[in-house]
Amino acid sequence: MEELVGIMDCIFGCLVTWLEGHSAAQTILTCLYLHKPLSIEDRALRAFSVLTLKLVALINNIVNIAGVYEEEDFQPGLYGYGVCAEVPEARAAAAVREVEEELQRVVKSSRSRQGEAWEPLMQKQHEDAVALFSRVRFLRLLYAALSAIMRRDQVSMQESERCLASCTELVCIMQNTVGRGLRPKAHKEDDPNRGDYGHMMGFEPLVNQRLLPPTFPRYTRLRTRREALQYLDELVSRIRQCGKVTHTHTFLQAMEFLEKFSELEPCVLSRSITQVLYLGTGGTGGEGEEDCKLWGGQTMAETLREAAKQFICPPALMPKASVLNNPQAKTYVDNFFQQCVRPFEQLLQMNGHNRARQRDKVTELLREFAALQDEADEVDAYLHNVLLKSEQPRPHLAYLGTWVLRHTLRLMLHYLLTGFSLQLYAPHEYHYIYWYLYEFVFVWLVSALTRADALLPEQDGPDQSQRGKGNRAARHKTRKTKKPSRPYGKEITFYQAQQHLCGGYYKAMVGLREAGKVHLPQQEFDDESVRYQHRFSPFKVVVTPPPVSYHTFITMTDLSNFPQPVTPSSLYHDARNHFFKAKTLLESIQNPNSEMQALLKIVKTNFIVMKLLEGGHKNDDPSPPKFDFTYHTCFPIIRV
Repeated sequence: MEELVGIMDCIFGCLVTWLEGHSAAQTILTCLYLHKPLSIEDRALRAFSVLTLKLVALINNIVNIAGVYEEEDFQPGLYGYGVCAEVPEARAAAAVREVEEELQRVVKSSRSRQGEAWEPLMQKQHEDAVALFSRVRFLRLLYAALSAIMRRDQVSMQESERCLASCTELVCIMQNTVGRGLRPKAHKEDDPNRGDYGHMMGFEPLVNQRLLPPTFPRYTRLRTRREALQYLDELVSRIRQCGKVTHTHTFLQAMEFLEKFSELEPCVLSRSITQVLYLGTGGTGGEGEEDCKLWGGQTMAETLREAAKQFICPPALMPKASVLNNPQAKTYVDNFFQQCVRPFEQLLQMNGHNRARQRDKVTELLREFAALQDEADEVDAYLHNVLLKSEQPRPHLAYLGTWVLRHTLRLMLHYLLTGFSLQLYAPHEYHYIYWYLYEFVFVWLVSALTRADALLPEQDGPDQSQRGKGNRAARHKTRKTKKPSRPYGKEITFYQAQQHLCGGYYKAMVGLREAGKVHLPQQEFDDESVRYQHRFSPFKVVVTPPPVSYHTFITMTDLSNFPQPVTPSSLYHDARNHFFKAKTLLESIQNPNSEMQALLKIVKTNFIVMKLLEGGHKNDDPSPPKFDFTYHTCFPIIRV
């Protein structure tokens, strides 16, 4: 049993290393038992090996269906090796279950009995059997959980959750018994064949060397047993979190879940599972009608129609809207939402890629959304003309356009902020990044949400005018007591707080530059206009909001254009005022989330730092400030 536990732990180590993006030829296929598993005589190892290959095939299938991986994330190629296709999945799982039952009998028979001494040999047999049983059962339950997830229904998700909960318990047992497995002999220090690790029986790292190109790009170091089990523990937790995407009820909730989940930098398998659960195979060319439906049974076009209705309630999407009696108007609306399907599917898939690749995808997405923005404006203008000629004239300008604009602005915000989390910006670039956010992106976002906030309550008027006159007095009384609702009030306040936060950083960075506290590149090797154009080049394809040129930036920020002389002290004063406004806005938000609480701590600290600098603290010290991104990946604490 010691040999079996050691072999299985090594297989887990190879599997984990493969999931981290290494080649299968250098990881799982270095295990010789997986080359011809049906020739293995030991029942437990044969069943374990067959189900491992089935698990590899299932993971390959999930990742390929989702299609959100790049070459650095995952390498699906198996170099011509089979995955025991001749053995059905049900038979493979049944064989493992039979081994489990046999091991369970051994565990029960070797338990200590009350009043009798536990013999050392019997105790060892019991502990070895527990270790082996936990590994075999873990593999079967993990495979069962992933298979259930791929069925995409409520009953299967409950089954998957039960399996994953058991996996969490089993991983703890596996970690506690990691020392029970047989270990290879370590090489001596002077051994010329000494590698990074000893090779377990049945594993040969160079067996597939001829399958690889002469200059393979990546050196592979297999995970140790403890590292592999720790990774599996975290993987199970991530997969359980993936299932929460099925608890979302609207498109916006699902999109925000995918965004938050991607901030955790999950592995390629958990990212793929989230995509498959919500999108199915609809975003990657699924042919079946059921496969094209999102979680919940709606098509993407139906979901987007509902999302637009919830966001700004366009009159054309209201129940019993008179404009839909016009066949041409109805066709315009239906065609518009059909055109929305591809860009919004790509938007959801973008959140499934790793953080660096997400930023690359924004450029293509902005081009798609720019075209969609033009289409939305045309549809709005047409519906506006139709509605003005109807029995109940009402405007329809900028409804669909505002909905598309919001998503365009969120993309621009995502692009600029991920530059901080990926550490792409140098400190001497911070001023124009925060300036762009302060003067344009957040201004447009607040404007779009304010418009939606104002238009949503207006939709109640026409509906109520249709009702009988008997309740007119009661409605008049209700209007007096009912406060106007602001569905986006909290979101608007949060964006305004971030806007002032960016304004504070912009003023602080300009003040530090004027005080000589920011290291600048040498002039002969630097051109700020080139850097500026490079940073904001993806925005050139967007018409609304219009891109801001470097000339405009210089004109708006040139300190010589101000009526009074600008000093570092006055800039620190302005930055302090911005941080104070951000603090006031954040404190006004009820039930703040963890991000809002972190930002509140940041603005309070930066407010004090600006007050100290304004008072002349360390004026003579030329050392540059430090930017602490501990509390937030995009908004640092300035330390001087």
